[in-house]
Amino acid sequence: MNARPGTLRPLRIVVLDLVAIALLLSVAVIGFGPTFDGPQYLVAGFGGLALGLGIAWLGGYLRWGVLPVAGVTVAAYFLFGGALALPHTAMLGVIPTLDTWAQLGLGTVTSWKQLLTTVPPVAASDGHLMVPFLLTLVAAVLAGSLALRVRTAAWALLPASLLLAAQILLGVAEPAAPIVQGVLFGIVAVLWLSVRHAWAGDRAAVRVEASGTADAGAVRHSRSRRVITGAILLAVAAGAGVTTAAVASPPVPRYVLRDFVVPPFDIRQYPSPLQSFRATVRDFEDETLFTVTGLPEDARIRLATMDTYNGIVYNVSDDGAGSSSSFTPVRSNMSPAAEGETTTLQFAIESLDGVWVPDAGAVREFTFDGERGEELRRAAHYNDATGTAVTTVGLTAGDQYTVDTVLPNLPSDAALADVPFAPLKMPKQAGIPENLAELASEATVDAETPIERVRALEDWLSTDGFFSHGLEGDVLSPSGHGAARVISMFAADQLIGDDEQYAVAMSLMANQLGIPARVVMGWHPNDDDTPESVFTATGDNVHAWVEVAFDGYGWIPFDPTPDEDNKPNEQSTKPRANPKPQVLQPPPPAQEPAELPPAIANDREQEEEEEAGVDWLGPILLYSAMGLGVVILLMAPFIVMGLIKGTRRLRRLRADRTADRISGGWDELVDSAIDLRAPVVAGATRSESATVVQETFTQPRVAELAVRADADVYGPGDPSPEDVAAFWREVDDIVSEMKGTTTVWQRLRARLSLRSLRRSGRGAS
Repeated sequence: MNARPGTLRPLRIVVLDLVAIALLLSVAVIGFGPTFDGPQYLVAGFGGLALGLGIAWLGGYLRWGVLPVAGVTVAAYFLFGGALALPHTAMLGVIPTLDTWAQLGLGTVTSWKQLLTTVPPVAASDGHLMVPFLLTLVAAVLAGSLALRVRTAAWALLPASLLLAAQILLGVAEPAAPIVQGVLFGIVAVLWLSVRHAWAGDRAAVRVEASGTADAGAVRHSRSRRVITGAILLAVAAGAGVTTAAVASPPVPRYVLRDFVVPPFDIRQYPSPLQSFRATVRDFEDETLFTVTGLPEDARIRLATMDTYNGIVYNVSDDGAGSSSSFTPVRSNMSPAAEGETTTLQFAIESLDGVWVPDAGAVREFTFDGERGEELRRAAHYNDATGTAVTTVGLTAGDQYTVDTVLPNLPSDAALADVPFAPLKMPKQAGIPENLAELASEATVDAETPIERVRALEDWLSTDGFFSHGLEGDVLSPSGHGAARVISMFAADQLIGDDEQYAVAMSLMANQLGIPARVVMGWHPNDDDTPESVFTATGDNVHAWVEVAFDGYGWIPFDPTPDEDNKPNEQSTKPRANPKPQVLQPPPPAQEPAELPPAIANDREQEEEEEAGVDWLGPILLYSAMGLGVVILLMAPFIVMGLIKGTRRLRRLRADRTADRISGGWDELVDSAIDLRAPVVAGATRSESATVVQETFTQPRVAELAVRADADVYGPGDPSPEDVAAFWREVDDIVSEMKGTTTVWQRLRARLSLRSLRRSGRGAS
């Protein structure tokens, strides 16, 4: 059945091409799955695919040129982009608005970077659907047009492969099913081209049959051989793909563009906020730092979470992904696994400055308002593991933002009675005073359950300790939380300190007992504060506390700091008469350690700079090796077939009898013609074969060469070696001319053809 007059190919070929292109592009569309947090990407991807193939078919049917096809593609992008890629901006989710068109136009340039700089899985509501929609639309138009129009339909594999490569580069480092993706793509491509060539061969065979050069049985036999060969090639390709993917798959996550576009944010270039705890208390006691509207009772505002101690300062760890230093750009679908009470908080910044952004609970989304809103949004980063936010441009007076967050429901001690600690691998601590482990063991000697051990530490510090900020009029209480300060605190006659020292002490003691604990700095109302609709953060209600992780419940806060009215008995403290030997060993003077953090940071930066010089080498070598492997895999069939056919040629050229070498030369010519799809039937004489080859490739010399071969083979005596060499030169010249009349794809196909190999072993008549 033929297509309508406007189409260029029979209807069954058109349908086959469109279905095959749709399946090939679908492999790439489905590959976007791990990048998005929901199935909306399927609507955008398959919508663009359907539009693109429709435009390709219509352009082929109406015989449009490049410009009309490009114009219709652009129009389709803007007309249907709202419904498929930006439904949240379209009227009723379908009709595009001016805002939709503005975002679609800007998104052709900015959507790529936005996708790469947002941590996956990304939210569809952030406009990221423009990427799969636009990529699939363009790829479908190109692939469909090439398949339906050009003589060699295999060119359509180029845009389909580019779409698959783009999906991989724009995706995540750990895809869902890369082996399945590659195998499906290969199977569809091989099956499509095999069926297409088989149908093309049928048409050629019908023409040959009509010309009277072959009988119907030979044509049917040729069809069967093509089907069997296609099935064998398909099976070999699928097996090779699975084997290669399984064996050659790298043991490390693959590199993607998002690893190189924007370097990971390094929070460790900023000092720990806990170092400025005493300064905040002193300088902002009655001054408003910021206000929070909508804060529920007993909720806490978090400024920063610290889980690593080096003997000088409590800071964030540097253990890679998932650690307290692993910050990622803010997005609209953060903390997806958080459970609790959903609430909205409004923050208004006054005197607070610095990069640390106050928040509460497990934040789902930040919305920055005001004149600096967009600037703050672009510079904002968030850590899902610790609930901490930062902005690299820093906060200033007048900044405002809204936080959609989930506040956890804190369990009672009874609920935690039989709950073990969470099996977390905490960062390695250093510089911890030696006597803390013994003090922690003594404090928890009577505790039996995990929650009782934590409460024992909390109660011992808050009950036996005394509170003092060490400010004017207070009992002496030095600031800081380094090893020297902690040692002096426990060596004194009385435990004296404020939130900074007690939170650090409890966290270190808990870690010595194998309890996963960390320190948090933030704000919450004091015990004697009356509840208000707007919480005002000042230096008076800044606090530090400890969080301990319980299995299934997450991080639970504990307050080891004594009440502020629990003042020491004396204005000065005396050293204990008989401290333990390890306590008597004083550390180096405080001035010396105080200079260590800059040196350590500088050393680290120097090491990172040195390592950065060769970091690029690893990805390049990996991709080069992978590319070489792909090239070898693609070239393997050509190499194998080249060796097989080269060996056959050499065997014919070196036959014992010179007459057999002449016969082998003729067989070499006929086999080359057969591989180039000349319809030479089995059992044909040299004269009959020459007629078919001559008509197929317009080679009049073939008939003369056939007569010469018969004379040399069947004539009296054997031909001389010079006759053999001249005969083979003539054969090579004719074969070269035959190949010159074919396309590149036909020559590549001939190199892989098995048709002539099935003829090997039989003699020419």
